[in-house]
Amino acid sequence: MVRTSAPRSRSLNPRLRRRLVPALLLAPAALLLVLVIGYPLVRAILLTFQNFNMLQPSRTTWVGLQNFVQVFHNPVFWIAMRNTLVWVASAVSLQLVFGFIGALLLNQTFFGRDVVRGVLLIPWATPSVLVALMWMWMLDGNYGIVNELLVRVGILKTFFPFLSSPHTALPTLIMIDVWQGIPFFAVMLLAALQAIPLELEQAARVDGANPAQVLWHVKVPLLLPTILITTILRLIWTANYMDLMFVMTNGGPGYATTTMPFFAYTEAYRRIHFSTGATAAFVQALLLGLVIIVYIRILRRQQVV
Repeated sequence: MVRTSAPRSRSLNPRLRRRLVPALLLAPAALLLVLVIGYPLVRAILLTFQNFNMLQPSRTTWVGLQNFVQVFHNPVFWIAMRNTLVWVASAVSLQLVFGFIGALLLNQTFFGRDVVRGVLLIPWATPSVLVALMWMWMLDGNYGIVNELLVRVGILKTFFPFLSSPHTALPTLIMIDVWQGIPFFAVMLLAALQAIPLELEQAARVDGANPAQVLWHVKVPLLLPTILITTILRLIWTANYMDLMFVMTNGGPGYATTTMPFFAYTEAYRRIHFSTGATAAFVQALLLGLVIIVYIRILRRQQVV
């Protein structure tokens, strides 16, 4: 009697399995990203070369670079560009400086340090719309508490409409954004500070370095990677941020607080010019990407990343 052995099950090559299993596990998330991010991105890029009519989508026509010409000939676009440069450069720089100072202070040992660290996160954790409403009431030109305090201490003689003046509206919004963004830098840099080995600081002190030299020559070089990532993230977020403008000033007075995101939103959803709105947003994305690439290359030359 001859026994027949059962056929062996064909299994995947282990090497192929190691490559295939991660891809299959990541496939749902990748598909979701394509649907949520990829399609809108491609659709927005196509809009920059089309004349889109929301009421009659079937009559959409290709216009080439006409939308770019129209946007570049719009004087409000250049005002928004200038405001965006001032807004991003001022807000991110001040957040970095004061966040770094805050991280150094919070890295010290003092009574109630844990409570202070928790309270510090409140501005960052508060929703942006709530922050805008809160500061709008506090800065009110008739009964705001900020004006009340400034008058009482003698800095102002009478109440001043900070949000209604074209000279103070944008700086006021910058200060509010700095107040809200400092905790992000402080927490990120504090975590990086605590990761620095204590032996390095002790060795520098043994070699005769003073606290300022230890900070500049020991801590700052080790903090540069964290500063890079944090600054890039904040640059992107701040450049695309328009909550304060939308709630507090509506882009005004005039165009004093109109930034690129607000200009694109106004073109698309108020003037119903989706093509020019998408074009303005596309130009901003290109400029922001260029700034980030240049920033990364400069720091790579210094062997930071």
